[in-house]
Parts: sequence; C-alpha cells; structure tokens
Amino acid sequence: MAAKKKKSGKKRASNGNSATLGFESTLWQAADKLRNNLDAAEYKHVVLGLIFLKYISDAFEEKHAELAAQRADGADPEDKDEYQAVNIFWVPKEARWPHLQASAKQPTIGRLIDDAMEAIEKENGSLKGVLPKNFARPALDKRQLGELIDLIGTIGLGDAENRSKDILGRVYEYFLSQFASAEGKKGGQFYTPRCVVQVLVEMLAPYKGRVFDPCCGSGGMFVQSEKFVEAHGGRIGDISVYGQESNPTTWRLAKMNLAIRGIDVNLGPEHANSFHRDLHKDLKADFVIANPPFNDSDWGGDRIRDDVRWKYGAPPTGNANFAWVEHFIHHLAPNGIAGLVLANGSMSSQQSGEGEIRKRIIEDDLVDCMVALPGQLFYSTQIPVCLWFIARSKKNGHFRDRTGQTLFIDARKLGSMIDRTHRELTGEDVARIAGTYHAWRGDKDAGKYEDIPGFCKSAMAEETEHHHFVLTPGRYVGAEKAEDDSEPFEEKMLRLASELNEQFVESAKLEAAIRINLERLGHVR
Repeated sequence: MAAKKKKSGKKRASNGNSATLGFESTLWQAADKLRNNLDAAEYKHVVLGLIFLKYISDAFEEKHAELAAQRADGADPEDKDEYQAVNIFWVPKEARWPHLQASAKQPTIGRLIDDAMEAIEKENGSLKGVLPKNFARPALDKRQLGELIDLIGTIGLGDAENRSKDILGRVYEYFLSQFASAEGKKGGQFYTPRCVVQVLVEMLAPYKGRVFDPCCGSGGMFVQSEKFVEAHGGRIGDISVYGQESNPTTWRLAKMNLAIRGIDVNLGPEHANSFHRDLHKDLKADFVIANPPFNDSDWGGDRIRDDVRWKYGAPPTGNANFAWVEHFIHHLAPNGIAGLVLANGSMSSQQSGEGEIRKRIIEDDLVDCMVALPGQLFYSTQIPVCLWFIARSKKNGHFRDRTGQTLFIDARKLGSMIDRTHRELTGEDVARIAGTYHAWRGDKDAGKYEDIPGFCKSAMAEETEHHHFVLTPGRYVGAEKAEDDSEPFEEKMLRLASELNEQFVESAKLEAAIRINLERLGHVR
C-alpha cells in the first residue's frame, strides 16, 4: 500500500494498515444518503461510473488548459493525439464534467450522462463496452442524480497533484469495500479485503515478471502488486499483468478500476470463464495471485473431465477448489510461485477424490507455505479461509533450498475488529506473517527463521505424510507457550483455593437472597 495518504484527524484506531479516512468516508456517507430505493448492486455502477467520468474529465481538462496556454507555440488543445501520447483519455465536449455539471438540475441529465459514456467509448477503444450507460432509466431519481453529480464535483480527482496522491484510487477502493459490505455475499464477487491482498502480495513480492489472476474480480490484486513494486523502489514496467474474469459486470469494473490507475493489463477482449475458455492458454506466469470463488458447485467440470490441466487428478464436479489449484499450477513458469485464497476445507477434505489430489500435489513438493487466517475478514462469507502458496521449484537460486519442507503459519489469532462483524489484519500482522515466510525462505533482510509454538512450524515431508496429507497449520504449530508467572505451584494453589471458597460463600448468600424474594412472591414453599 504505497500510495501517499492525505493527513486527516479521523482514523481507525484499531487498524494500522487502513488508509487514513477523511473525505472518503464523508463522501460515501453523503452518496449513500442519495441511494433512495436503489439496491447497492445497482447504485454501485451509478456512483463508480460518475467517479470514473469525473476522473478522466479532470485529467483531460488539466492537459487541455496546458495546451491552450501553449497555443502560441502551435499546440492545439483539441488535438486528440496530444492526449493519447501521454496516456490521457480523450473526452469529447459533450462528455466533459463542466458541461454535465451545468446540466445537473435538468430532468434530461440521465440521458446526457448516457450519451457522454457512449461518446467516450467511441473515442477510446480500450473502454469499448466497459462504461455504465443506464443513467436515464426511470428508477433512478434525476433530482438525486443531480445532487450526486454536485457532490462528486466537489473533489478534484484527475489533476496531476491528486493523481500523485492516488486520491481517486482511495475513493474508488473505499467505495468498492463499502459496496461489498452493503451487498453482503454478492460483494465477494468483486472485492477481496485489502489486508488479505496485502498478505498475498507481500509474501509473493512480485518485483519483476508476469503476474496473472484468472479470476481477477475488480482487479485489486493487480493494484496492490503495482503498489508493492513502487513502494520497494522498482519500476512498474518491470511487471506484465494478465487477468481474466467471467462475470461481465465485474469485468467492466476491473477495466475501469485499472484504467483510472493507468495500469496496463491484458484482461482479454471480453469476459470469459477460465475453465471453459482460457484466454491466456499459453501463459506461464512468474506469479499467480488469486481469490477464486469458494466451493463453487456449478463450475461445469463434467464437460472437461480429460483436460490437460488435471495433472494431479480430475477435480470433483461438485466443488471447483482443486480445479482452481490445478489451473494455477498449470499456468506457473518453472520458477513461478502462486498465492491463493481458499476455503479451509481444501486443507483437509477427503471427499470426491480431493484428498488424493492434495496428496499428489504434496508428494510433488509443490506446497511451499500454508497460512490459516482469522475469521470475519470477508464481506461475502463467514467461511474460515486459508492461503495456499505453491512453488514450482523450492531450489530457486534466490532463496534457501527448502526441498521437502513446508512452512505452516497459524494466524487465526491475529487481526482487530473494525466493526461488529468485520475483522482486519493490521500492518503489523501483515508484516509478521510475510516476514516469517521470507525469513524461512532465506531472505537475508528478513532475519533468522525459528519455529514459534502456536504460530509457525517448518515441517518435513515425513511429518506431512504422518498427518495423512492434511495441511491445517494447527496440526503442526502446536500450542502456544504459556507464560511463566514465577509464582510457586503450592502458593498458587492455596491462593486459588482461597479465592474459590470466597466465591462459594458469595454464591450461597446470593442463592439465599433469591429464595427469600421468591418466597415473598409466593413461588417457593
């Protein structure tokens, strides 16, 4: 999370890794008040579409003013090539924010926005079929739409200063997370909690090479990968980004989310199912990073039983977990490494051949690390989840040779509650998990690795076999060491017995008082 954060007095005290919240939360609260009767799933596209439009218009207007000031030198502010040369979207006159905001109070504002979106798509091929174009529908209150335009118009999003601060990225990510929360289970289709993505990215450390997510949602994995490279002094051009997404609505969200950040990514020409239409069939990635749908029972596995990807066995047709695992392995380069989120059942299930597939993957020495995460991290499910890290080769010359070994990390006790139902891993939690992994792999900057009872254990293949190829970290890390309070055992027992006797006496007094009151009410004879 390398982007600079604008200071504000408003913070989540419990979380060390969230952005400092100021105008993002204020903007969300104001926008949410205007939702009226629209479901969050519908309103999401209204708000995020307008934010996108404001962003590209701001960037365009700044460049337009710069060119207008250079007219004497032959610059033409209406020359489309001037904008495309610096990766700024060309915005036609009828789609520019000042024009739309001037008409915000008109009953025709919905149609004007739809026309603006169509005009932008026509002029910018990479956005074709991406932008929402249903602002004119009767269900969307035009007075409230106008108020929303005025609200978003108060924030500069696309000018150079705010681009450097990633103002738009902060607003977009914050709104994605809020919509995920509002939508409940459906929200998980497009948003993986930031702290979970951070753990994956910090552990994989994608400095250079090809990064692939075949179920990319709104593109959060790619955003964090690029931020990781920036934060560690690398060059964004050193990584190539590939993705795929089957949900057409989510695919468009990803295109918008990545476009506003200037991330060059190959998401294929359209949405497509990774199992049945692999758009990157020949790709061998250096890093695979993904959060596939949990326990998907309707993935169409009966139609592809003999696929080349099922090297370790045909996955059960009633659960896609191991279909995803084998798909990721298939797309890994010889020294590639994958980090993925799966339901906890994947670590121990013996149903429908899953145990045999897991056994073969373990016997092939591909499982590098397993991390058990705390519950309540996801907006979309209360199912406990874990992280799998799969390495094609544990003899990678950059790290210590860990052939025949697997690192187990039990992080279930980490994290802090941010509200009644949601937990987040703090920055310290993320650093502890990732630091433990890098120390184990032999990164000289991460310090020396040591097993910590109750938290981490480096296990040999024989131990995994002893546990019948079950990968649940709790089986390996053991119990946390109890702190020695230095009080002699005999003294402690005398003290505890005395305290217990006092509590028995107090209990008897309370029981007597209750009986007296019941007798007075005539309920005890």
